[in-house]
Amino acid sequence: MMTKIKKIIDFAGILLENPSLINITLNENSVLQKKFKQKYGNFVALPQIEIKDLAHNDVSSVESFLMDGSSLITDLQLLATLAAREDVNSYFEIGTWRGESVYNVAKQIQDCTTMNLSKLEMKEMGWDSRYAEQHGILSTKNSEILHLEGNTKAFDFASLNKKYDLIFIDGDHSYDMVLNDTKKVFKHLLHENSIVVWHDYAYSPQKIRYEVFHAILDGTGKENHQYLYHVKNTLCGVFYRGDIDTTIFDDMEVPGKIYHNTIISEKFS
Repeated sequence: MMTKIKKIIDFAGILLENPSLINITLNENSVLQKKFKQKYGNFVALPQIEIKDLAHNDVSSVESFLMDGSSLITDLQLLATLAAREDVNSYFEIGTWRGESVYNVAKQIQDCTTMNLSKLEMKEMGWDSRYAEQHGILSTKNSEILHLEGNTKAFDFASLNKKYDLIFIDGDHSYDMVLNDTKKVFKHLLHENSIVVWHDYAYSPQKIRYEVFHAILDGTGKENHQYLYHVKNTLCGVFYRGDIDTTIFDDMEVPGKIYHNTIISEKFS
């Protein structure tokens, strides 16, 4: 008991010295899970689907830097698989980072658009200039990809005057920004067969990120919850209106498959 009391006193002292740490504490996934369950007590997780069940055509390989901030190979495989479908001919992406996602999608379709903060705005916000300069380092290699600059808080999505077949939401992963991006995408960019993918619905394929999950449910509206899924082996949630087989999420699932991967590297400049 005395050990626990000492830990509490020590922690209080740390917070007094570093008040900003309280935000980290309040944003702990367990705290956010409790808040989530207060509103969505009937949701344990989204039902799971598999990448292969979304495929119309096989996608042989994807490219990645395999560095900090990169999507999982399976996340990129999901996007490439969706882009290879006969009913997907246009793509819109929020949050580009190095451009790996859109670069792989653009191998399948020509009509690809991304939106990201400008490098100037990132630097003005105090972000590391090396981080800002790496944005689009891969995707700008493809001149056919349209790179838009803007803040989705203020951007008028209606001005695009277009509906997209596939949309990837991968910007700021705070509740407020996922909610903002989701609501605007659903209001302005969707047609009846659009597919939406959210990155970082999960921290890992078996650990849900409740802040993002909460925003997805609030942003899509109750009428669309029946079309939401977690794509197994990925960090992604997806909105998909088609019929598809599902399984129940299990955060301690015993492996039933093993996947074979071949990694080939080459110089990048």
